[in-house]
Amino acid sequence: MSIWGTILGGAAGMALGGPIGAMLGAAAMHFAGRATKGKIDNFTAQATFTVGFIALCAKMAKADGVVTRDEINVFKKVFQIPANEMKNVSYFFNLAKKEVAGFEGYAKQLYSIFHNQPAMLEQIIDLLFHIAMADGVMHSAENNYLQEVARIFKISDGEFARIRESHLGADLSDPFVILGVDPEASDVAIKSAYRKLIKEHHPDLLIAQGVPEELIDVANEKLAAINNAYDKVRKIRAIK
Repeated sequence: MSIWGTILGGAAGMALGGPIGAMLGAAAMHFAGRATKGKIDNFTAQATFTVGFIALCAKMAKADGVVTRDEINVFKKVFQIPANEMKNVSYFFNLAKKEVAGFEGYAKQLYSIFHNQPAMLEQIIDLLFHIAMADGVMHSAENNYLQEVARIFKISDGEFARIRESHLGADLSDPFVILGVDPEASDVAIKSAYRKLIKEHHPDLLIAQGVPEELIDVANEKLAAINNAYDKVRKIRAIK
């Protein structure tokens, strides 16, 4: 079942609370009688992750005051939104954009739920970076917004730099920064850091923790960036 049908089908029976719960409750009322029914697996984590991320996207869209066509197209691509679900997704996006409440409440609720799963929180930052960079420019307001969300997620400055570097492209990025290691680190330390990142960000693990399959393409890109960085470091350091 599509994550969108799952969310709408289970929203009415989900007692979550907080701003994300309020959005789900509003959706349950708005789509009453039209939700897709079916078996709900890992519903709470998937719904929280997805709706929370949509809300942060909507708030980021207001950060620089301009929502570009590139950002909208990347948003649609990242979510793999089928045509028949577009109105449902737009509903969540527009609801969050219209709210008076700021992004902090959504970010804090996501942290409270996923604080023991740091790779899930990093995935949200990665997805936000993916959309912010859609027009080829990282506006200062967007960068400040992402830094503040990362701060709420308790992601360190070094970790934030590592995430940001992976979005610069293979030709511009520093492979040592992507791996989160010092250029003078030992070969053993570099291998250890690489293996840790690969394990934490493997798409299968993220799906098991609650990242919907519809959003996993960005995780695959992250994995490719990590592998590419390690290959570069191996050549530089002649690591076998």
